[in-house]
Amino acid sequence: MSYENLVEVGGTKLNVYTEGEGAVTIVFMAGNGVTLPVLEYKPIYRRMSKKYRIAVIEKAGYGFSESASEPRTIENLVAADREALRKARLEPPYVLAAHSYSGLEAVYWANTYPDEVKAVLSMDMAVPDTAIAQSRELPEEKRRVMIQKQQKLIHKISKGGILTKLMKNKLENATGLMSGNELTEDEKAVYKEYFYKNLAHKEYADEALLLIDNAVKTDKTGLLKCPCCFFISDMKLPVKNVSWKQNGIDYAKKCGGEMHLSDKGHMMYAFIPDEMADTFDKFLQANL
Repeated sequence: MSYENLVEVGGTKLNVYTEGEGAVTIVFMAGNGVTLPVLEYKPIYRRMSKKYRIAVIEKAGYGFSESASEPRTIENLVAADREALRKARLEPPYVLAAHSYSGLEAVYWANTYPDEVKAVLSMDMAVPDTAIAQSRELPEEKRRVMIQKQQKLIHKISKGGILTKLMKNKLENATGLMSGNELTEDEKAVYKEYFYKNLAHKEYADEALLLIDNAVKTDKTGLLKCPCCFFISDMKLPVKNVSWKQNGIDYAKKCGGEMHLSDKGHMMYAFIPDEMADTFDKFLQANL
């Protein structure tokens, strides 16, 4: 089975995988550094594609997509998402299913182009408030040094060796997909190949460096105004006085969103896909 469907977007080629049928298209959007979204999010989207048409956008530098040719600003990220879907002949309106960093894209998109977004589903997505609060606790220069150090470590890991083997379960099997039964053996081989092939791509660091700028721009668009359903984890942040969980809860309340708390970690979609798919389905049935 092929997961490749490359479309021309802004001088590069992006992968937009689709399956399922239905009047509603649910767009799965990847968190920062997710090396192969079409397999990373398979546990949840394959359950939802039984009732809905789903699309998985692989941003530049992710999965089967080619490298980026533009800065990783929120405007460029959303513009690429929108064009990729249209080039794949998937017309709006959409439901956006966002994980981690792509939560900023989802909020910016929904608020800037409200006619294109019917609802937002949060798979533990980032909200602008968290990044902005974190920036008050962590000086920008220190944050940039941390990202640069992390990238150096990632470059070493991507080349293989003892360090790669030692960190296997924290890296390629962080989702449990490599030891579980959600992927076929062939898919596991592809997942592993692309995990290390894409791991050190510059797009991930570039997006991380622009996190605060993108969060501020997103925040200026206001709170989410469309129906929204939040799954929120208790993920730890590199600062003591900012809580991912509490900021997520506060944001969901301000948006009037439906809220579900989980102790299954930031990659919960791989651990509780049945629960999430069922919850999202009931939410969409009630709100669309």
